[in-house]
Amino acid sequence: MMSKVLTSGHPVSVADVPQWDIVTDVAIIGFGAAGSCAAIEARNAGSSVDIFEVASAPGGSASWSGGEVYVGGSGGTTIQRKHGFEDSTEDLQRYLMMSGGPAADQDRVTLYANNASAHFDWLGAQGVPFKGTYLPGKWIEPTTDDTLIWSGNEKAWPFSAQAKPAPRGHTVEFTGWGGGKLFMEKLCDQALQVGATAHYDARALCLITDHDGAVQGVVVRIAGQPVYVQARQGVILCAGGFIGNRDMVKRYAPEALKCEQLVTGGNDDGSGIRMGISVGATTLNMHEFFATLPFFPPASLVKGIFVNERGQRFINEDSYHGRVAHYVLRQPNGRAWLLVDNDIFARPVIQPNITIAAVGETWEEIEEELQLEPGSLVATVNEFNRHAAEGQDPYLHKSDEWLRPLLSPPFAALSYCSGDFDGHAFTLGGLATLPTGEVLNADGQAIQGLYAAGRTACGLPRWGEGYSSGMSLGDSTFFGRQAGLSVAANIARD
Repeated sequence: MMSKVLTSGHPVSVADVPQWDIVTDVAIIGFGAAGSCAAIEARNAGSSVDIFEVASAPGGSASWSGGEVYVGGSGGTTIQRKHGFEDSTEDLQRYLMMSGGPAADQDRVTLYANNASAHFDWLGAQGVPFKGTYLPGKWIEPTTDDTLIWSGNEKAWPFSAQAKPAPRGHTVEFTGWGGGKLFMEKLCDQALQVGATAHYDARALCLITDHDGAVQGVVVRIAGQPVYVQARQGVILCAGGFIGNRDMVKRYAPEALKCEQLVTGGNDDGSGIRMGISVGATTLNMHEFFATLPFFPPASLVKGIFVNERGQRFINEDSYHGRVAHYVLRQPNGRAWLLVDNDIFARPVIQPNITIAAVGETWEEIEEELQLEPGSLVATVNEFNRHAAEGQDPYLHKSDEWLRPLLSPPFAALSYCSGDFDGHAFTLGGLATLPTGEVLNADGQAIQGLYAAGRTACGLPRWGEGYSSGMSLGDSTFFGRQAGLSVAANIARD
């Protein structure tokens, strides 16, 4: 057995296990947002819990996030209601169904919408601090320590036409970029305080199954040696997505290769997904990914218009930056520009070295410098300006909050052509699971003893064009809890 190569693509038979080095009720792979919350719930339910984290410290990729959770419904969270925002469960549910796109999961959305407000309270009870203040405006993530922000497409068409808008991004009390570090410190500390045992520098190698295909444990590598872990109630895979595995990205989500920046803490290598596949799990939405081209802040740039090489607009620019990014990425020949006038011109804060592709006193000069078909861009800008002056955008329905004609020279075109920007991406596809976290095989049947949550599973956010900031943390923490509760309800197996 010791000479056998142990890989995530092949399980080990329980008959080949030389000895159980660690015996626990619940083995959790990954100590990030999903893993920490699964551990808290499983421990509070009375199960022994061992967490195996490949890094030298807890937190996972969630530590690199803005520390936002996307919650609402039930009339509004305490923070929403405090600032006069009513948020019905029905509106939250409609929004989440639209955000999930063609593969939205009705059962998962319904469970989340009904319990999101209470989940926010639960996070606070675990020690995650929220200041409780409201920050108006349009932000990628706040640099202040405020709580409530507009973090998605709530006020943008077509979402606003179907669900009453409400701000649902709830951000940890942290000043500056990267509040996810504090968010995760609190959750991971709580998991340890309730009695979970954490093992660091511990790479999960493969699952262990019995002759019926049920998962009995996992093999991990600690200090260079394989360690055989028996999980008497089950294994929960919370090992992140696969954006860090370029071979998997090429195979499943090649369009994400257009984005140079990987949104990961460094260990989103797809190993959890591969372990699930190795025991018969099926996957969902492996082609889907989050992407962003951070064209704002400053928010003034939202008042510009995006055009492609045909001189045509293609998106309402007040949409969430990730939705805009997906539209930009699929323009013909990878060519797109953001047109601005002197009144709103600025360089985006996140990429101030953006290429200024054209500058001119007239739109004809911009058109010529971009080498577009004569008259194409001028016709688009003139049509946009005419309607914008009347407070209308009949083609793409940009909100009048961001609608104004581009009339003040000099004019400019900021380049969002392929190669001129740094796109950011992470994957949204993963193992098929029930809302309880149980991993499903190709027949839709639960694989005994195996659970998954976070980006290892295909969760609540499953359509790049509908993503909102805070959905990953909301999904990972909430459904990590469901997996922890579910596995703890199992009868321990000898």
